[in-house]
Amino acid sequence: MSDAYLNERAWSFVEARLAGDETLRSRCSEAAGGGRVIDCGITGDGGYEAGLFLSRLTLCDLAEVSIGPGEDPELPFDQVFVKTSQPVAACMASQYAGWQLSVGDFFAMGSGPMRAAYGGEELFKDIGHVEKAARVVGALETRQRPTEEVFDFISLKTGVKPNNITLAAAPTASDAGGVQVVARSVETALHKLHELGFDLARVLSGKGSAPIPPTADDDLAAIGRTNDAVLYGARVELEVTGDDESIAELGAKTPSCASGDHGALFSEIFERYDRDFYRIDPGLFSPAEVTFRSVDTGSEFTFGSIEPELVRRSFLG
Repeated sequence: MSDAYLNERAWSFVEARLAGDETLRSRCSEAAGGGRVIDCGITGDGGYEAGLFLSRLTLCDLAEVSIGPGEDPELPFDQVFVKTSQPVAACMASQYAGWQLSVGDFFAMGSGPMRAAYGGEELFKDIGHVEKAARVVGALETRQRPTEEVFDFISLKTGVKPNNITLAAAPTASDAGGVQVVARSVETALHKLHELGFDLARVLSGKGSAPIPPTADDDLAAIGRTNDAVLYGARVELEVTGDDESIAELGAKTPSCASGDHGALFSEIFERYDRDFYRIDPGLFSPAEVTFRSVDTGSEFTFGSIEPELVRRSFLG
């Protein structure tokens, strides 16, 4: 893998999409002081197409991402499907929204390969993939347009000049923002496994699906629905190496039902903890159902199950 593999791949993906999509190109503008902003839902909603663009960008185009009807009649909602043969690089080194960007009055959750160029999260000590890049790409979960100060901050942290930074942004309460969040089904499974001490080098490939919630009126409600989509509606399948014993032991702790906070809507859990996100059990944040297939033993294990009633109550209640 080259020193800037993820960022260069994402940059090439963005360039190709801008060249071939006039609508997306019209949403791209230069920021003060240099750099580019691609508005996927801050002013006007880019819809599902912008959501697919954001999802593929955050995954460095190392995954197939599509939208289609759900296969379960109990979940009559469109689904986001993700499939990758480079799950650690795509999901953990890039897609995971692990960079909290707080610059003056600006705040956003940052994802995309710019995280690998920064490398400041504890996660990178375990997974590697830290990059020395000449240009970086990131995605921001926010309804604020990134300012010159934001570009300067990212430049400082990544060592990349502001005019070589591209940021795509959308709030959670938008079609695009909702799609890109629920496209994290595989990522949430890997993150949970990492927290449990599972060696992520054993994960060879992953695929997942999660229902797309109706767009909420505000970001707080949208955060509730998108979390419920994963916690109670996401299915993930992982192809892994190694022994059955470790899969059986840690696999049972992987789905969201392993958490004591499981069983209530995210909005209810959030209120229970006085809207303090960090008081919620971190073990809750994982897919509803996770299947492991061992390429070494041929065994298959499935843990957890989807909760259609909770998903419907979240989306339609």
